[in-house]
Amino acid sequence: MTDPDKPMHDQDDDVIRVVEDGPPAPDHDGPGWKVAIIDDDPAIHSGTRYSLSDYELNGARLELFSAMSAAEGRQLLAEHPDMAVILLDVVMESDGAGLDLVQHIRNELKNDTVRIILRTGQPGQAPERQVIVDYDINDYKAKTELTSDKLFTALTAAIRSYQQLMRLVETRRGLELIVDAASELFDLKSMRKLAAGVLTQIGSLVRARCEGILVLREDRSDGYSILAGSGIYARSADKGGDRLDPAMAALVKLAFERRRHAFEGAETALYIETASGREVVVALRSDRPLTETDRTLVAVFCGRLSTAFDNVILYEQLQAANETLEQRVTERTRQLTIANERLTAQWARLKRTNDHKAEVLGTVAHDLKNPLGVILGRSEMMGELLVQKPPLIERALGQIEQVRASVARMTAMVDGLINDAMLDAEDIVLRPSDVDWAILVQAVIDGNSPLAARKGQTLIYSGPESLPGRADPDRMREAVDNLVSNAIKYSPAGGRIRVILSADEGGHKVAVTDSGPGLSPEDQARLFGRFQRLSARPTGGESSTGLGLFISRRIVELHGGRIAAESEGAGRGATFTIIMPPAVQGAPS
Repeated sequence: MTDPDKPMHDQDDDVIRVVEDGPPAPDHDGPGWKVAIIDDDPAIHSGTRYSLSDYELNGARLELFSAMSAAEGRQLLAEHPDMAVILLDVVMESDGAGLDLVQHIRNELKNDTVRIILRTGQPGQAPERQVIVDYDINDYKAKTELTSDKLFTALTAAIRSYQQLMRLVETRRGLELIVDAASELFDLKSMRKLAAGVLTQIGSLVRARCEGILVLREDRSDGYSILAGSGIYARSADKGGDRLDPAMAALVKLAFERRRHAFEGAETALYIETASGREVVVALRSDRPLTETDRTLVAVFCGRLSTAFDNVILYEQLQAANETLEQRVTERTRQLTIANERLTAQWARLKRTNDHKAEVLGTVAHDLKNPLGVILGRSEMMGELLVQKPPLIERALGQIEQVRASVARMTAMVDGLINDAMLDAEDIVLRPSDVDWAILVQAVIDGNSPLAARKGQTLIYSGPESLPGRADPDRMREAVDNLVSNAIKYSPAGGRIRVILSADEGGHKVAVTDSGPGLSPEDQARLFGRFQRLSARPTGGESSTGLGLFISRRIVELHGGRIAAESEGAGRGATFTIIMPPAVQGAPS
């Protein structure tokens, strides 16, 4: 029996005690659902305890607390902020004592998770509709209708609601911890420190005492290295998997085989595959099985670790590369010397070519001078013949034939030059090799920067620092250069040219966007044709042969790619895009 001389809330701190004529509550291990009975009627306390003596939900029993007044209830709830459900009377030391306690719980204690079931023996004192609207309670019951079964139902619904709210609270806390932890882990530059930090953060995330290891596997072989350990495995770092106890070794092996997270009771195996193809496994034993919320949070946390491990690996590789910097500088100097010699040889070849060009131009000038002289002389003679009285028509016609013959010779000479240019444009031989597209595009931009600077234009590059591929570097540089130089040529002074390098499943892309006059429908119909000049004119008086886009298209198509152009309309610029297949092998020469 209860001791009448002992305060009610002190008597009832034990788990589920019932009145003397009721059956004893069975013992159970572990925490139970905390339920507070706040009522000034002792019979309500004893009856509620008796009705709930065998209550169990999700393997947990009830832990009942009693308070005989709203004042005692305030003290009880301040001592137990993790209370799940309150069975609350309305009329106690005052007519509205229970409702005042509701306001205190929600507004003063800031407890939004505890579920409150209002029980009243005087419904007229607190009308149900008004109370439900005006007060943050979760259920309203008249004591006369609250049978044992209905009490069971109402309490179960309240506990489940509380459980769901607590999961949300735990999820929010876990996500906040993940954000903070990610910031700390991403700053670490040592693989060992990162591994130790991950083990520590997982323990904090699930609020459990954990011991285990973090291992790294570089390839798909059976071997792996232990980077960090906690608990009894704290000294396992740098040791092989054969030094682990059989249970932990089996847990690690299972994770590598399944290539996914595994949760078996109190044992947890987390699998992470980095973008660089390395595999990380975190094998843990905790003092309790992880809840569904814990598992979800751990999965989210692990999803952010792949980049962190790759970053540390890249940083360590950079450190290792810096250790051989002197050797690399020497090798680079040697390569530059060879490149300089190659440039010298190329300069000599270019000089010979330039000399040859001068000879060609001299010959062309000489050959054009003669027919032009003939045309001029014959024209003067024809003028003199036509002013005679009467005009000497027959002799004038003879001079016209001489002029026509000279024009024909000039036309043949020009046709020869054009055919020569066409042969140069089509006779393209590819020499494919490994190429870094980022370096290639940047070289084109650097080469065209002085031209853009003279017109006050801005050249902007957007793309990765490195993008490997395979192509003929000289020819592709020529194709990209044609697009960039055209963009400079047709963009106004002070305009902006953007060069974007990207890659996806469809291949590598180089997009050049100018701020010129755009493309008319007529322009788009004859783009990339031989010697096709568009409706727009160069903005700086530059010359245009009409061969640049044609040559670019030929080069790209010989690589198995394609080139496209688009414009949003007049005055809104144009974008020319080179699209290369993912693995260009080059076309046979």
